[in-house]
Amino acid sequence: MELFGFVTPLFVLLIAGGTAIGIVFGVIPGLTATMAVAVCLPLTYSLGLENGLALLIGLYVGGISGGVVPAILIGIPGTPSSVATTFDGFQMARQGKGEQAMRIAIIGSLIGGLISLAALYLFTPWLADFAIRFSYVEKFLIILFALTVMGALSSDMLLGIFSGFLGIFVSLVGVYDVTDGGNGHFRLIPPGMEDILYGGFALLPVLIALFGLTTVLEEAEIGMPKGPSVKELESGGRSKFSWSIFRGQTLNLIRSSGIGTFVGILPGIGGSAASILAYTAAKTSSSHPETFGKGEPAGVIASETSNNALTGGALVPLLSLGIPGDSTTALLIGAFALQGIQVGPLFIGQHPDTWNSMILAMLLANLATFVMMYYAIRWFSLAVAIPKAILYPVILMMCVIGAYTINYGIMFDVWTLLFFGVAGWIGVKLGLEVAPFIIGFILGPSAEIYFVKSLESFGDLTIFFTKSWIAAFLWLLIMASIAVSVVIGRRQRAEKLAAG
Repeated sequence: MELFGFVTPLFVLLIAGGTAIGIVFGVIPGLTATMAVAVCLPLTYSLGLENGLALLIGLYVGGISGGVVPAILIGIPGTPSSVATTFDGFQMARQGKGEQAMRIAIIGSLIGGLISLAALYLFTPWLADFAIRFSYVEKFLIILFALTVMGALSSDMLLGIFSGFLGIFVSLVGVYDVTDGGNGHFRLIPPGMEDILYGGFALLPVLIALFGLTTVLEEAEIGMPKGPSVKELESGGRSKFSWSIFRGQTLNLIRSSGIGTFVGILPGIGGSAASILAYTAAKTSSSHPETFGKGEPAGVIASETSNNALTGGALVPLLSLGIPGDSTTALLIGAFALQGIQVGPLFIGQHPDTWNSMILAMLLANLATFVMMYYAIRWFSLAVAIPKAILYPVILMMCVIGAYTINYGIMFDVWTLLFFGVAGWIGVKLGLEVAPFIIGFILGPSAEIYFVKSLESFGDLTIFFTKSWIAAFLWLLIMASIAVSVVIGRRQRAEKLAAG
């Protein structure tokens, strides 16, 4: 296939349509980019890989960017990654500068997205070439490092790590296949369910359940309060935007883009951490930090630039190592699985057309998001007023249909959807972390294979510590992530004691 031979009117239309739908999901509080990708994931099977990824990437980029609207207009982040945007964006809206704040955020999002796309294009092939040298030992330690990083940056380290290993445990339900180094025996299966759970729980119904049904149940518990009226949304004021606001913000834009990209590369951390880190860095380095939290444009720039920079960064570990950078890219693994393709170090070399299509789709999605939101922001703002009592039944129906049809009409997948949806809802109440669980569930089978193959090849457990300098370096990273978590935990407890 010649270069960009995959670009068709349908390819471009799917990017534009996915971006528009993603923005709407981001605009409505409670809906997220992750939910948008989860609900639309079954549609990609009939579209083919390039077109399917075009749709999902549009949803991803649009959903992350759309969260700025409610964050600024009503002080409620549309997506978790827009948390820090509320600090100054909502204050600007209360001062009658709501539209100005949204345009500032949109421009920052475009710059962050393009910088992270450049990082994706430059670093992923290099990291993939390096990862080809990894033996089973290094591959297992990479997964262990991913789980400890997620645990270290969760609200509670032990619960974060426990959630990740619980995901691995659940992923091992089924037959220990001989081709994976097993003995063909059943494991973790209740008596009488051997035929149903022979192959374990299907990935896609689990993903749709935890990112779709669980959210619906959480919102239903709250009661789905009535959203703001159109007049209330317009009360933020229509203020003139001037490009002079960005004068002196070059360092802020570059620093925030770098923070977002770096956080995206680290597995399972999420956009909320990126935006808060970038906001804190902007406030700390500012010559007038006292203005932050009172309607400071630099705070909006930092938050929105960093959270959109997350999109490209999160794809780096996915495409080079096969490890998702966040919960949304974990769903992209489902799109590859539907087409029978495995992501990892060999992906770019074996599927150059798909790699090129993803780069182009990311570029077009960022540009489409900018154009749509910059020139039609008032219309997208009205989506905040759509009653959730209308939206959520439609989403629930799409979740059920998607789970049922994803594997050609297996009713057990619908029961899987219900079970994991309810279990996810209960798990969140218990303090479990969904993102570490999902990434553990995805990586569990690979971790098992790498662990068993390592022992078969080298004989004893000491090989995990002595195999190579790469293994030693990974152990240093694992210990560093745990140490950072301990320090952060102690600091948070000290702050609570001081405040109490």
